[in-house]
Amino acid sequence: MTSTSQPTDAGPAGGAGRRAFIAAAAAAAATAAAPGAAHARPRRLRPLFLGTYTSAPGGGDGIGLASYDDTTGKITRTGSITGVDDPSFLALHPSSRTLYAVNERPEGEVTAIRLSPEGRHRVLGARTTGGGGPCHLSVHRSGRWLLSANYLSGSVAVHPIEPSGALGARTALVVHSDPPPGPGQDGPHAHQIVASPDGGHVLAVDLGADAVYTYRLDVERGTLALVSYAVLKPGAGPRQLTFHPSGRYAYLANEQDDTVVVCAYDPASGTLTPGDPQPTGTGPGASYPAQLVVTRGGAFAYLANRGHNSLTRYAIEGDGARLRLLDTVPVGGDFPRHIAFSPTQNLLFAANQRSGTVTVFHVDHDTGELRSAGDPFSFPAAVCALPL
Repeated sequence: MTSTSQPTDAGPAGGAGRRAFIAAAAAAAATAAAPGAAHARPRRLRPLFLGTYTSAPGGGDGIGLASYDDTTGKITRTGSITGVDDPSFLALHPSSRTLYAVNERPEGEVTAIRLSPEGRHRVLGARTTGGGGPCHLSVHRSGRWLLSANYLSGSVAVHPIEPSGALGARTALVVHSDPPPGPGQDGPHAHQIVASPDGGHVLAVDLGADAVYTYRLDVERGTLALVSYAVLKPGAGPRQLTFHPSGRYAYLANEQDDTVVVCAYDPASGTLTPGDPQPTGTGPGASYPAQLVVTRGGAFAYLANRGHNSLTRYAIEGDGARLRLLDTVPVGGDFPRHIAFSPTQNLLFAANQRSGTVTVFHVDHDTGELRSAGDPFSFPAAVCALPL
């Protein structure tokens, strides 16, 4: 049954709910790590969720559970959430009470997990995405809708989020058919779906179509209406898009031609206008850019380069309109598929798929420089890191 009422999880209380959850989880993690230590330093240990491929040789057994020290960056494994197949990407509800995972299988699904600060997490169930190989999902800022992207079938889906955090029956499925596939592509391959910062539009990045689609989400019915699409250079292979805090620019990582593109964004119309391709700083050879993240103040951006095993640092200039390449830093692992900041942005996490590791960096807020936080943390087929 479709739920159109506001979930009890969502809304202005989401921030307070997240802080309460993290505080309780930190205290539980501290107790587990060192009995009696919960009162000594309950705020330094924070929860970390890890996505993986359970079907890969030597892969994980579900969603990895860990804690990390927000001062040192040290990660300690605490367990796993089993019963979730190939959870290659994770997203958190604004309340922090429910976690969502894609099940990147030929018959794709999305799974909801109710979180407990004490670690007694409970799988609420899964819903079909209507397509194959879902590789990305996100929660609309309203907390009412889960958006997912099916890579194999080039489609995007919407599910309602019920008050319990569980997912209702799918309300929308849109298959990308225009423009035609780019050079060397066998069809559309949706790689990301995310709402604009103001929540007014939903953008879907399609690697196979060399395009970014803008939709308007009906927040009462959960349907998607196509507004426009922006076409990239043929063969660019756009993978993931990240907004500047101003909401007027977005940065696009192009997997196939090893470039990044600054895009102007009009919040009123949802129109995305790509600029000229820019280098990744990785030199010749395929670097397979994966994803960009942007600092909260909008001063720096970082790009994960899977083939080059590095992170590129950019200075953001012109109120978001320009990226200036500063340097690249070895990631300390093989094939960094996903990067994420800690909530304080003191740390940057990189999930390295082929080496089965997570590396952590200290972030200098003034210069944007990255400094290794120590030895990599081993985790099978690590493809997503979600620090709380």
